[in-house]
Amino acid sequence: MADDYLVRIGKLIRDARQHRGWTQSQLAEALGTSQSAVNRIERGNQNISLEMIARIGEALDSEIVSLGYAGPMHLRVVGGRRLSGAIDVKTSKNACVALLCASLLNEGRTVLRRVARIEEVYRLLEVLGSIGVRTRWINDGVDLEIVPSAELDLAAIDADAARRTRSIIMFLGPLLHRMDHFKLPYAGGCDLGTRTIEPHMIALRRFGLDIAATEGQYHAQVDRAVSPDRPIVLTERGDTVTENALLAAARHDGITVIRNASSNYMVQDLCFFLEALGVKVDGIGTTTLTVHGVPTIDVDVDYSPSEDPVEAMSLVAAAVVTESELTVRRVPIEFLEIELAVLEEMGLDHDRTPEYFADNGRTRLVDLTVRPSKLEAPIDKIHPMPFPGLNIDNVPFFAAIAAVAQGQTLIHDWVYDNRAIYLTDLNRLGGRLQLLDPHRVLVEGPTRWRAAEMMCPPALRPAVVVLLAMMAAEGTSVLRNVYVINRGYEDLAERLNLIGAQIETFRDI
Repeated sequence: MADDYLVRIGKLIRDARQHRGWTQSQLAEALGTSQSAVNRIERGNQNISLEMIARIGEALDSEIVSLGYAGPMHLRVVGGRRLSGAIDVKTSKNACVALLCASLLNEGRTVLRRVARIEEVYRLLEVLGSIGVRTRWINDGVDLEIVPSAELDLAAIDADAARRTRSIIMFLGPLLHRMDHFKLPYAGGCDLGTRTIEPHMIALRRFGLDIAATEGQYHAQVDRAVSPDRPIVLTERGDTVTENALLAAARHDGITVIRNASSNYMVQDLCFFLEALGVKVDGIGTTTLTVHGVPTIDVDVDYSPSEDPVEAMSLVAAAVVTESELTVRRVPIEFLEIELAVLEEMGLDHDRTPEYFADNGRTRLVDLTVRPSKLEAPIDKIHPMPFPGLNIDNVPFFAAIAAVAQGQTLIHDWVYDNRAIYLTDLNRLGGRLQLLDPHRVLVEGPTRWRAAEMMCPPALRPAVVVLLAMMAAEGTSVLRNVYVINRGYEDLAERLNLIGAQIETFRDI
């Protein structure tokens, strides 16, 4: 019995190591042991203590290997430090998850370059693996290879992983081409209030998909006799709604016109990827997309998703809040122009390099240098709009920026039911934010930040905003249970440490 237990533990450790893209030698180095010891552990030939299991879980950042003993991850932040140097923006989280879903369209081999190694991606990989798709990290864990199965086993789907990501909803578009009926678990993700899937259903019904939601699952039926006979008008210009419509149209044998489409960064990346698969898409970057679908896609494709404008904005905000001079490299400028225009009006001192292309050959990048500035509150309110307006996900960062500016700033986060509420967590750190209603916050600046210990907000961007304020606050702060940050950012604490922050990752054992 004991030997069987060690074998099962060893298999979990091996799977988690391979999932992270590490060799046995790399894990051994992280643990301060030998490669042969790791090999014995993975084969179940060595006794292993709970302490060692916790250390392995820490090294691999895997709740599976920690087996519950290590507990959730926390951050200890020594604030009041200036940042300096340069930092590269990682590839887009939202593009990467869309491309993982889009890989289900392809019967050939898909390679995605420099994929963001974040929890949202890991959850989708767990789901894909559970239904028969083979995935592996290649090129020292930098790139991701996806090889589909001829038949998908949705009965074996990892429901727990699926419910931890809202991205699972983008399986609907590809799957309606592969099977006549199927089930998917309810989508989860951030706690941002009620978000209806009805806009998805309105678009996908035009392809014959009918959904009934019962017992925690979506029950899908596909009527092959139904196909779009006129343009599809989206009732919501949402990013995932547009992506689902694109995924459904990609293998529809004919021309599909999608109106009121999002033209945001992740939608453009998906369009570029579909073109690499042989699907022609007209109108990329506009609100009307014309998709020339093909019934079968069987190609070996190699694609590089572009950089994440929301991560770029969070790094700019880090420099502003900590009063630092910092160069943020590989910034997708097309998707930050409104944000930078607002910051310029507030008094931000910055400059940028000439534009150059991302690895996908389409997205325009710059390197952006931000310097300490005396900011004034903007005259107009801060509010999001569909692209090319101020990005919905960038609104929370203006709460921290407004807190260091002179005067009052009104932030109107009209999209989500309760995200504005989470921004008032900044008051625990010395901020002066007044919640006017569930969508509007009045921010008074400037702020003298102070250290605090608090739970991480359950929404991704407000959680990062709190972390940035902790970096600006003199003293030591603790941010507990930061899984939600790991959903959207790759090694954020470690990367911030490289430019001057002092952030320690720890767990309660």
